[in-house]
Amino acid sequence: MSERAAPFYCPYCGDEDLRPNEQGHGAWECAACSRAFQLKFLGLLAPGLPVNHSGRNEI
Repeated sequence: MSERAAPFYCPYCGDEDLRPNEQGHGAWECAACSRAFQLKFLGLLAPGLPVNHSGRNEI
């Protein structure tokens, strides 16, 4: 399983004109707003952990 899912839209402007960026794995560029961004899977969250206001799990 070597292929990854591609993002459907730019997280900054919402446009769908995205292309892979030369920076490497998970890097994308948006032709509409000229921004480049990188997606990274951090892992699965443990069920039942409290979540603070920043959206991160508290341990």
